[in-house]
Amino acid sequence: MKMHVFMCLKLFTLYFLFNTSSTGAVINLPENTSIPAVIFFGDSIADTGNNNYIPTLAKANFPPYGENFIGGNPTGRFSNGKIVPDFIAEELGIKPLSPPFLDPSLRDQDLLTGVNFASAGSGYDPLTSDLLWVLSLSDQLEMFKDCIVRLNKIVGDERSSAILKESIVAVSSGSNDIWNTYSNVRQFQYDVPSYTDLLVRYASTFVQDLYGLGARRIGVFSMLPIGCMPSQRTQKGGLGRKCVDEYNRIVQLFNDKLSAEITFLNTQFRDARIVYVDFYNLPLDIIRHPHKYGFKISNKGCCGTGTFEASIFCRYACSNVDDYVFWDGFHPTEKTYRILARRILEEYIYYFICGKAFC
Repeated sequence: MKMHVFMCLKLFTLYFLFNTSSTGAVINLPENTSIPAVIFFGDSIADTGNNNYIPTLAKANFPPYGENFIGGNPTGRFSNGKIVPDFIAEELGIKPLSPPFLDPSLRDQDLLTGVNFASAGSGYDPLTSDLLWVLSLSDQLEMFKDCIVRLNKIVGDERSSAILKESIVAVSSGSNDIWNTYSNVRQFQYDVPSYTDLLVRYASTFVQDLYGLGARRIGVFSMLPIGCMPSQRTQKGGLGRKCVDEYNRIVQLFNDKLSAEITFLNTQFRDARIVYVDFYNLPLDIIRHPHKYGFKISNKGCCGTGTFEASIFCRYACSNVDDYVFWDGFHPTEKTYRILARRILEEYIYYFICGKAFC
């Protein structure tokens, strides 16, 4: 299987061409194919600023966050600049940024090309969002329904349905469920196998809800190797601040179950392209071999001491951010996100369109 993926990736890069436009690199899609919008749900890996507009401490709308963003402005993105939803929208030639749905300055045109519903601190487990007073995936789904109503009014039901059907609709979630909710609460109610089963059931239900609302190109991101996040190394990695194998084993168990569930869902919804996006192995390789990707430091973040700070505890940053894989104790830098987003599109774009490596 690994060899198959490797060969597909090598062959695909021969056809993966980029042109210059106002939104940056653009992928040449197959003839008569379009991706009109990119829509994201999930946690801080995907949140482009929705938490700015809700009463929570899980925010990133202050310096040094966003110091490398356009104009050096903090936007609520948990990084020094752009994050994965921005880069995916940009590389597809749709627009340079993925705007948060709760932004009061959101325009009708933004709805036509995709918006962002993610909320930092959320998870598949509803309890996770309650712990930090953020938007649960159910809340995000209700926002999506509101968006569809607005979209119907703007362009009519038929075109609205076509946009939803052809857009990439993605969710990145689960990490907060493991390191926060399970570690502090759920471990007293579930063992690891049963809790990962619970999370997969929540994820499956969410995907089916997206399908029910008209999405047909659905991306489901696996969990990151959270045991190698700087904060978790500090908390449980011992004096050497090693990766926490216990967390990574839980993540791998969840990812395996999630992948199997996505395979099953594709047999149930044959008119959809539901894609499992491996968001574990490349980040882990970057962390283990930073120099291979142009980094120098992968066990600390750029923000503060680099060992645990995030959100309100992130008050100052390093001067050499491009050397770092991580921006703060939990989140990658813009440079890392760009690499990850590019690889996602290289490896999975045709699966969204026709369900296989080539169309």
